[in-house]
Amino acid sequence: MTNSPDSTRSLDQVQRFLFDSTAVRGELTHLQQSYQEVLDRHEYPPAVAKQLGQLLAAAALLTATVKLEGTLSLEIRGQGPVSLMMAECNTGQQGGDQLRGIARYQETPQGQTLQELTGGGQLVITLDPSQGKRYQGIVALDKENLALCLEDYFANSEQLPTRIWLEAADQKAAGLLLQQLPDDANNKDPDAWNRITHLAATVQKDELLDLEPLQLLHRLYHEETLRVFDPHNLEFGCTCSRDRTADALASLGQEELRKIIEEQGQLETQCHFCNTVYTFNKKDLSEIFNQPGADNLPEGHKLH
Repeated sequence: MTNSPDSTRSLDQVQRFLFDSTAVRGELTHLQQSYQEVLDRHEYPPAVAKQLGQLLAAAALLTATVKLEGTLSLEIRGQGPVSLMMAECNTGQQGGDQLRGIARYQETPQGQTLQELTGGGQLVITLDPSQGKRYQGIVALDKENLALCLEDYFANSEQLPTRIWLEAADQKAAGLLLQQLPDDANNKDPDAWNRITHLAATVQKDELLDLEPLQLLHRLYHEETLRVFDPHNLEFGCTCSRDRTADALASLGQEELRKIIEEQGQLETQCHFCNTVYTFNKKDLSEIFNQPGADNLPEGHKLH
């Protein structure tokens, strides 16, 4: 196994790797601090927190898989106790890709599995690149777990055989993705896909959550010729800001905002993702309308 020259360690990262002389590539992600920060902002029931952790791990894996420069979001729209679950990965940040997530549910859900919590529904995958066209794909939540639903997406939409393993427990989340690339002249091992995925299927939940990336890869593939790249760091981060909120409020109109401030003394908006509250008064109102307005409120905000 060829190791990366960068020995920088991080609890939250994506580790890319490929198998030499084959058409197989992979990614491994571990989330700890970023996942904990999501949970610290909301008191989710254990079953909801578990599914949200898997969704966050999936967002990290897919962002690295499609090599997106921009924002990738995974949004589950359920028909059961959990009506919404969303994970978003925003790339190009100085400290690493930023993750955030949220779930909405009715009372305390009694189910444990994805099907029991959502009652079916759909998964919406949105790619919003910094440059270029926005893409959106819809996947039915008709499989046993999120990993199987995503595997169907790659098989049907991308025509790329893909296997995914996702786990979340004890404020840690992790994921493993393997993908078979189109055959080319460098593929000298046509049996590699079956062998590599068979070995990955032996991974245990505790191994995926607790072993460091290189340890896990060595456990699974010590007999393979594996090339490991520099890990990419991840962190919790929210895209909301006071300036963005102020720009968006302008779309409500100066008269409407003035009425709210006169009635309530001030205007507040709160980000659903990070719970940050932004407060605006009469003085702020004049500053808002010296700036160009936006089309709508930033996603995940509510007025008070």
